[in-house]
Amino acid sequence: CRAEGLRALWKGNLTACLRLWPYSALQLAAARRLVILFTDELGHISHWRAIMAGSLAGMVATTVTYPTDVIKTRLIVQNRLEPSYQGILHAFYKIYHQEGLLALYRGISPAILGAVPFSAGSFFVYINLDKIWREPIVHFTPLQNFINGCVAAGVAQTLSFPFETVKRKMQAQSPWLPHYGAVDVRFTGMADCFRQTVKNKGVRGLWSGLTPSLLKIVPYFGVMFSTFEFCKRLCLYRNGYIESPLNYKLTPGVDQSLQPQELRELKRLRRENFEPRKSGLEN
Repeated sequence: CRAEGLRALWKGNLTACLRLWPYSALQLAAARRLVILFTDELGHISHWRAIMAGSLAGMVATTVTYPTDVIKTRLIVQNRLEPSYQGILHAFYKIYHQEGLLALYRGISPAILGAVPFSAGSFFVYINLDKIWREPIVHFTPLQNFINGCVAAGVAQTLSFPFETVKRKMQAQSPWLPHYGAVDVRFTGMADCFRQTVKNKGVRGLWSGLTPSLLKIVPYFGVMFSTFEFCKRLCLYRNGYIESPLNYKLTPGVDQSLQPQELRELKRLRRENFEPRKSGLEN
């Protein structure tokens, strides 16, 4: 705040917001499709396949939206009073022309690798939620889902944070920026960045910045997870599959295998069959 003013705490915020909705949508949609793909004929999925589905979904979302993550990091590390980039489009144009297309994907290797421990940590918490709360998952309230999202995000982020540290260093390092992007160590690639960080700051250096990261990501995932679960229940309720949007209690007499469009068509046919027919004179 003293060096650049209060607004400096929101550097890169617009890029983060623009990146957020396609990343979250891609991740949730891909995870859903992959879970269906990995599910057997009886509708069961193993723990390892579920972890694989979550990891692959994270990789898909990360790869598609990665250039925006690089731009966000560059906007954050620059000095707001003497900026190297004037905005999102200017940063994209300048990075592309000065450093090439690959610079927009610098650090994607640790980002993709970090999706594995992140998904594994999230799923480990998820499969033990019923043991923690001592009740079935379908009975969870929105508050419980919020807490579940927070706990899962905290465990997952802690496990995967070394990859996050290396990714940010790789994104920020550039010979075109003052002080080489303010990166504390010089490196030639992902493995060298790990080695240099441990050599200069010790193993704990790979977790530098974990606390502010948790303060951001834990409530975010709590809100996202609880909102996602509530919206899912609301859609099931509106389509007639469950009795209430607050739980997963099934509606009696409803075939759960029907798609929403098929269920609406069935309801329409039932209404037509039970409505009294008009006489020829009335017609």
